[in-house]
Amino acid sequence: MKLLKEYTIPFVGLKLGKHHFDYQIDKKFFEHFEYDEFNDVNVKAELLFEKKTTFLELHFKIKGDVNVNCDVSNEPYNQKVKGTFDLVVKFGEEYNDEHLDVLIIPHGEYEINVSQYIYELIVLSVPAKRVHPGVEDGTLESEMLKKLEELSPKAEENKTQSEEIDPRWNTLKKLLTDK
Repeated sequence: MKLLKEYTIPFVGLKLGKHHFDYQIDKKFFEHFEYDEFNDVNVKAELLFEKKTTFLELHFKIKGDVNVNCDVSNEPYNQKVKGTFDLVVKFGEEYNDEHLDVLIIPHGEYEINVSQYIYELIVLSVPAKRVHPGVEDGTLESEMLKKLEELSPKAEENKTQSEEIDPRWNTLKKLLTDK
């Protein structure tokens, strides 16, 4: 996977302090990661990049929607996504990304690519089970739902009272009511 140039921030030339970066994420962005779960993407990513003397702080914030297929009916719908992620970038002897929110890069580095973090934040902001809002409230009409309803097992009819209860249970019930 080649790095996306527009997501590379050359922090050496930046002054100490806060810097804002805005990105408009679309389906083409996810093609670079060979991720095809989304039919369409319209997400705005904001990055507050704070340069300090010995480290960098990155505050990611995303908001928008992704068009995905429902897991129940396979109907496409727009799923709202939003999320935040904070990353601290420190300088050390060698590259190390073992920690979730701390990245260590070698002292000689002069830029950082944030595309992987934006990608992961968007993908992890989508619910694991994607259910069309019409399925939840019962307003969606689809052939798939009709077929599922037709093939679903029916609830057993009320058991008839003719089934006899073991008399020992009746004796035990009397113990509960006797006081």
